[in-house]
Amino acid sequence: MTYEVNPAGERGEQGEGAEHPDERPVLAAGCVLWRRSPVDGGLEICLVHRPKYDDWSHPKGRLKRGEETLAAALREVEEETGYEAAPGTPLTTTHYEVNGRPKQVSYWAAEAVSGAFAPNDEVDLVLWLPPSAARERLTQLRDRDLVDELLALPQR
Repeated sequence: MTYEVNPAGERGEQGEGAEHPDERPVLAAGCVLWRRSPVDGGLEICLVHRPKYDDWSHPKGRLKRGEETLAAALREVEEETGYEAAPGTPLTTTHYEVNGRPKQVSYWAAEAVSGAFAPNDEVDLVLWLPPSAARERLTQLRDRDLVDELLALPQR
């Protein structure tokens, strides 16, 4: 069996019949954070820029040991954006692989109720964009589907 270092710097097994030693998914949670524009009252969606990955996404992050999923989603929103959020409808849970390991991210629609952004270790910029512009700016296609899901909800 041989080992390789993946882009995240983690050692992974490689070779015939090699299996990842831990097949449990990484659990994460986040929100499609929204507000009404202070200018025209239109719907705006908050996107975060993570310089480590140079991507645009919804605020999200890993659960801490013993943490409830919704609590983690709201904590991550506040840590990454500076905003407190009122959770709404649960959205689709996404599943994908990161560095050969399964990841499961639970999402909620959430309204920003107070706060202000300040750059931090994980996020250097946030943008509040109309839904169509947010869809275009998001790096991952799976994140665009969450915008569509938010728009399909009966009330915002």
